[in-house]
Amino acid sequence: MVRLREGLSFLFSNRWLVFVAAMWIQSCAGIGYLFGSISPVIKSSLNYNQKQIARLGVAKDLGDSVGFLAGSLCEVLPLWGALLVGAVQNFVGYGWVWLIVTGRAPTLPLWAMCILIFVGTNGETYFNTAALVSCVQNFPKNRGPVVGILKGFAGLGGAILTQIYAVMHTPNHASLIFMVAVGPTMVIIALMFIVRPVGGHRQVRLSDGSSFSLIYAVCLLLAAYLMGVMLVEDLVDVSHTVIIIFTVILFILLLIPIVIPTWLSFSPEPRDPTEEALLLEPHKQDPGKSVNDVHEVIFSELEDEKPKEVDLLPASERQKRIAQLQTKLFQAAAEGAVRVKRRRGPHRGEDFTLMQALIKADFWLIFFSLLFGSGSGLTVIDNLGQMSQSLGYDDTHVFVSMISIWNFLGRIGGGYFSELIVRDYAYPRPAAMAVAQVIMAVGLFFFAVDWPGAIYIGTLLVGLGYGAHWAIVPATASELFGLKKFGALYNFLTLANPAGSLVFSGLLASSIYDMEAEKQARNHNQQSRVSVFSGILNLDEPLKCEGATCFFLTCIIMSGLCIIAFVLSMILVYRTKSVYTHLYGKSRT
Repeated sequence: MVRLREGLSFLFSNRWLVFVAAMWIQSCAGIGYLFGSISPVIKSSLNYNQKQIARLGVAKDLGDSVGFLAGSLCEVLPLWGALLVGAVQNFVGYGWVWLIVTGRAPTLPLWAMCILIFVGTNGETYFNTAALVSCVQNFPKNRGPVVGILKGFAGLGGAILTQIYAVMHTPNHASLIFMVAVGPTMVIIALMFIVRPVGGHRQVRLSDGSSFSLIYAVCLLLAAYLMGVMLVEDLVDVSHTVIIIFTVILFILLLIPIVIPTWLSFSPEPRDPTEEALLLEPHKQDPGKSVNDVHEVIFSELEDEKPKEVDLLPASERQKRIAQLQTKLFQAAAEGAVRVKRRRGPHRGEDFTLMQALIKADFWLIFFSLLFGSGSGLTVIDNLGQMSQSLGYDDTHVFVSMISIWNFLGRIGGGYFSELIVRDYAYPRPAAMAVAQVIMAVGLFFFAVDWPGAIYIGTLLVGLGYGAHWAIVPATASELFGLKKFGALYNFLTLANPAGSLVFSGLLASSIYDMEAEKQARNHNQQSRVSVFSGILNLDEPLKCEGATCFFLTCIIMSGLCIIAFVLSMILVYRTKSVYTHLYGKSRT
């Protein structure tokens, strides 16, 4: 009985339990992807036109990306408090929309509906921030895989919730809004006390590599399963019983990762001796100083004292020289022979506040690289239906489903491969982002050309590249600017997404599309020699563009912007080599 009690205690404080719970929470952070499913019922119930629905969509995008309040509250409140605030926003925002759509509450003007959609979707930012902050702190040496997996589950959230809704088997589509309001709220309330920092750096196990391998296997299996289920349900008229079976299997796949913390809690395993020694080091330090303070001070001095030619040496020699210089600085500081000075403001790799980060060139390199890269990807995602229609494809939702799956795999793969870069080579993580941006540039070129099947290749490449951004950028920000204010830093960087979408989709893509559609309409009228009266009637019809020319110029411009993003990322790589050598170089010696 005592052993059972101890096992349960270990389980509740196990960092892998926190990680699994964060994955489930992130599955509820994809409600924004369901807007395309709930907007038709809002449009029909409230008699909105397409322009009014588009305004609600803008409110949704803003709510999904503006996370300043979430980042600030995660620094002031315990994480369960921030999660509760997000759950309340989700419930109130979408719950009120459901009451209005079903006639249980009076109809509100459009601006008030935009506020409700904004408030409801903004709850996602709390789920995202709490999950990332807790898990990045619990897995400080595995930031790439952790961020990639968590952001991947956020990308799959829409597909998971859609499959759960299919079980309800109701002709009343307003019930989907009810599910969006109630479902995530219940999940968050059930898990909000589990997701928190638990001193994960002290829980390093020899089996961590195997645990991550199992998580990756579940992620790949889940992506393949959801893709197969979507295709089957779309192409075949399946019975409700089969849909229930599909959903039960989905829940089983989602529950498999709980095996990891359960096994680790009830079967004690010795730690890695190297990690054990590292954990004992703090006890040897001066009790008047924290280990982090000492290391941060020495790292700051190391950047000042290190000769520039050291970075040009081979890896083994470079590590040796840096270690010698670091040892001298530690000895000098300990003996009092040299008073280690603190420069104003932190250095790369230390903890920054948002205001301190905003005056750093590295931060803005990340921001604009993300703006050009992810903004281009989001423009494709938002316009994929029209892009496929203009190329002559009637079944547009197939491409929407495909890019969602590739987006998920891009997030998983981006976290995994960026971790290999920093782990095995101590090379800056932004190099992985540069590779993702080249992939996106190639994918956008395939969208621009009218080659047979090119849209399939473009969907694959853009989905992978866009998803990889959201695994690499948060991990990079935490490495360069620290974990203390990570919530605020991350939520500021996410503003690059709607900013890029506003410029590239709202201004560039729509203007060029309308211009090409007007050209085609004029040419068609001249060739048909229609009457003036019929021409006037055609003015009331929505402009429609056909052919690769509709998005050719837009995709070429965005492909060029991705190349610019690549250049910015490589500049960041050059500027941060010493930081990553310091952070990860020791693990290779």
